[in-house]
Amino acid sequence: MANVSVYNMEGNEVGTIELNDAVFGVEVNEHLVHMAVVQQLANKRQGTQKAKTRSEVSGGGRKPWRQKGTGHARQGSTRSPQWTGGGVVFAPVPRDYSFKLNKKEKRAALKSALTSRVQENKLIVVDELKFDEIKTKNFANVMKNLKVEKGLVVLADNDQNTVLSARNVPTVQTALINTINVYDIMKAGTVVLTKDSVKKIEEVYA
Repeated sequence: MANVSVYNMEGNEVGTIELNDAVFGVEVNEHLVHMAVVQQLANKRQGTQKAKTRSEVSGGGRKPWRQKGTGHARQGSTRSPQWTGGGVVFAPVPRDYSFKLNKKEKRAALKSALTSRVQENKLIVVDELKFDEIKTKNFANVMKNLKVEKGLVVLADNDQNTVLSARNVPTVQTALINTINVYDIMKAGTVVLTKDSVKKIEEVYA
């Protein structure tokens, strides 16, 4: 099992914590991580784009000139794709881009993402994150003490003081145990976990 240092909000090391290999020490499956990221981004797509084909563009019902004898190439409609104002050849239509990933694959991808953060020394454990008031400056100072420029802060409970203090820090995102996902973990430069959130993640995913 991997031992990781535990820091306080001042950035001082106050102990160590042993991480469960069933969650933080698995074999990294890059393919599953990639699939999970692609799935999440695909599921976010609206898919509402639309353009008209030649059958949907108004007008062009009459043949513009006779078939032979004009010197022009033969044309059947002024709404053919080669005409200005004509239809689009393979026009995009509204569609659903989402696809399904099996539950076991999702769990394996999340474990792989967390393990990769541990292996790259991009996972920090904090003993607790508690703020007496909602103040962005206080939260920013804690991130500065932990040397986190861009990160994902995972909380065990929906602590409003912490969540709202972090909301205006553009480079930091907060998440709860049930909302963490592979894309956010991989996008974040550093993953910051509280001791309580480590315990909960191990309970849920081990």
